[in-house]
Amino acid sequence: MSTVAPSPTAAPADPGPARPAYKVTAARVLRAEWAKLWSLRSTWITLGLSLLFLVAFGLIAAFQFKSRIDGGRPMDRDFAEASALRLSLFGTNFSQLSLGVLGVLVAAGEYSTGMIRSTLAAVPRRLPVLWSKAAVYGVIALLLGTAGVFATFLADSRIVAGTRAAMTLSDTGVVRGLLGAGLYLALVGVIGVALGALLRSVAGGIAVLVAALTLVPGLTQLLPSSWQDHIGPYLPSHAGEAMFALQHDGTLLSPTGGLVVFLGWTVLALAGAAVRLLRTDA
Repeated sequence: MSTVAPSPTAAPADPGPARPAYKVTAARVLRAEWAKLWSLRSTWITLGLSLLFLVAFGLIAAFQFKSRIDGGRPMDRDFAEASALRLSLFGTNFSQLSLGVLGVLVAAGEYSTGMIRSTLAAVPRRLPVLWSKAAVYGVIALLLGTAGVFATFLADSRIVAGTRAAMTLSDTGVVRGLLGAGLYLALVGVIGVALGALLRSVAGGIAVLVAALTLVPGLTQLLPSSWQDHIGPYLPSHAGEAMFALQHDGTLLSPTGGLVVFLGWTVLALAGAAVRLLRTDA
């Protein structure tokens, strides 16, 4: 009778060191959105255009004012009550569109490429994605806008020195106006992000942004004067202008009032984006 000796069992393979479990934290979501933002060529191009609009149009306005003064030519409406601050902010209307469009691309671009599914799979709670996009881009727009308006003002102050438009940083309201302009541009960028997340369409988000900032204020001119006085100051563009305007008349709110109203528009846009992000699939 023969016996079969049991074959030795193979030793289990060494699994190696266990992979650490990564938690989704606010800091990691912020870093991810930061990396995604700077990986796009459109980010560099659009931010460069925004800064170019701020500086170039501000300098052109100052040179135009100086040439009219030196040549004794009559001033048109844009230069009648010009100051160094107002001239340096001449490019704000152009820069706001560039920053707002990039904000729309930051959010809606992921929906057009389908990348949003991977993003939400990595961050299942969803809302941190929206807050991180808005925070990252808002800070970048704030730094760029503030640096741009301060640099333009310093250059314009030299150009118009010795004229009635001459101003310095120590003059009343100048620093407040420059900081207000930088904050306004940052909030426009955040509204762009919110519209992109809300509408999930690049074309739709840009259309609504342009309409809110440029078309609607023009259409209100068709309303009766009494309606204009009650509606106009609370429009996004007019409330934003109140944040950095040096002089305030009956058509503009106070700087604080303008800030509160524009923050209200920003919160409203973000709230709409948050509700849709939570209630509908990507």
